[in-house]
Order: sequence, then structure tokens, then C-alpha cells
Amino acid sequence: MFKKAERKQARLRLALAGPSGSGKTYSALQMAKGLGSKIAVIDTEHGSASLYADAADFDVMELHAPYTPERYVEAIQAAESAGYDVLIIDSYSHEWTGPGGCLEINDETAKARFKGNTWSAWSETTPRHRKLTDKILTSPLHIICTMRSKTETVQGEGKKIVKLGLKSEQRDGTDYEFTVVLDLTHDGHYAVASKDRTRLFQHPELVTPETGTKLLAWLNDGRSQEQQAEDAVNEAISKIPMVETMHELQSVYAATYRQAQEYPELLAKLNTAKDKRKAELTQPEEKTA
Repeated sequence: MFKKAERKQARLRLALAGPSGSGKTYSALQMAKGLGSKIAVIDTEHGSASLYADAADFDVMELHAPYTPERYVEAIQAAESAGYDVLIIDSYSHEWTGPGGCLEINDETAKARFKGNTWSAWSETTPRHRKLTDKILTSPLHIICTMRSKTETVQGEGKKIVKLGLKSEQRDGTDYEFTVVLDLTHDGHYAVASKDRTRLFQHPELVTPETGTKLLAWLNDGRSQEQQAEDAVNEAISKIPMVETMHELQSVYAATYRQAQEYPELLAKLNTAKDKRKAELTQPEEKTA
């Protein structure tokens, strides 16, 4: 069934992309300070995040090669279990281009299982990468991923090399997974939005704790899942007394059960209404004299 669209409360999924020296790590930490008080960093840059220990209060896990998707997933799970508010993955690029990352995994898989056919090998590599993507998208933490950028070029007329701009070192299409993608400039460390579902980044700006604060306000502006579940249960309870068959009753109940099941009080209200109408529908008709 179609229903009116509503923006829900959400967790941040943001990417900071830029060349070396553009300020990705520092900017991520500044933004994180505005998002929450407990900050964790997965550092694949050989301890570079710790150089900013005087700029923010955070805990760090240094992740070394091999940079497999599974090791990233384990690190994210560890951050979740420890109760952090914000997780910075610095850098997400290593999972793709680093030693033991997906490009290397695919080459090795092609040699071992597909007679050197790297195209066929993606049938095994892609699901592994996808599990990490899904983990990032479904985590209860606010997540900021830094990604290295490099200049993308093509060969034009007369074999002339034409620069197309900067391209993130990650799988093509990765930008689509994030709510916001900010490209950092080398000169001035300004952030320019190349993707922005929040519509908060209309002009280049320096990333500060206030950047995180305004993002948090936007994220919290939607209706909570519990509020949406309560509305759905109340609507179902209003419909249940009017259903005429058990099939209709089951349809109304099933459409709301998934939203209510995480909230015992709401589920109890839904079950009470359902059981009452079920008893009425299954009650034998009184015989007339």
C-alpha cells in the first residue's frame, strides 16, 4: 500500500573525500564532535588519526593489512558493542584499493578459481564488499567515511590526456550509498557537497563541530520509529472492528504487526483488538426460535 511519505529520524551516513593533505581526518573529527560525545576511529592510515588527539577526545583502533571487508565489519561491530555515538572509518578506500582489499582479493580469486577471468571473479568478491556496505547502512552509529581521491583522466583527441576531475578510490557508485558526500579542497580545506540529501550545504564551508550539530538537528527532525508505529497501531485498531472476514482481519493485522513488534505495549494493544474481533467473527450465530 502507498502512504504519505515522512522523513524518519536517521543516523548519519557521510563521506569525506579528498586528495592527500586536504584535511579529511581532521574534518571528520571536528564534525564528529558535534554529533556525539563518544567518538571512535578505525584508523587504517598507520596511526595518523592519533596525531589529532589534542583536537578531539576519541578512541582509536588501528587496522592494518589485510584490509578485507570482513575485518572492517568486525571493527564496526566492536564499536557498536562498546556503545559509541559516532564512528569514523579512516580510510574506507583501503577496503577497495589497499593490500588485501577488494581489488586484490578479486585478482587472487580470478587466478585461483576462474582461470584468470577477473570479471567472473566479481561474483564472489562483490557479495563480500556488499556485506560491508550493508553494515555501514544499517549500523545504529553515526558513520563518517573518509575516502582518498585522485585525478581521473581520459585520452582525448590526438592522444591528449584530459582531466575529468577527482574520483574517489572506492567502488563506482559508492557515493549513492551516502546521505551526504563532501569533497574537500586542498587549498583552504573547504568542503563542497557533491551529493546532499539534507540540502544544508549550499556553499563551500569549513567543517567545524557546528557542521555536526546542524546535521544532528536535521537527522533528529523526523518522526521516530516508535511514533510511526503508534500511529500505525491506532489506525489499525480503528479499522479492525469494521472488518467482515477473517481474511480482512489478518490483512490489517499483518500490515501493522512488523512495526509494532518491537514495542510490547503497542503490540499488546494491537493483539487485544485483533483477538476481540476474531472472537466476534468466529462466534456461532444464535439460533432463532
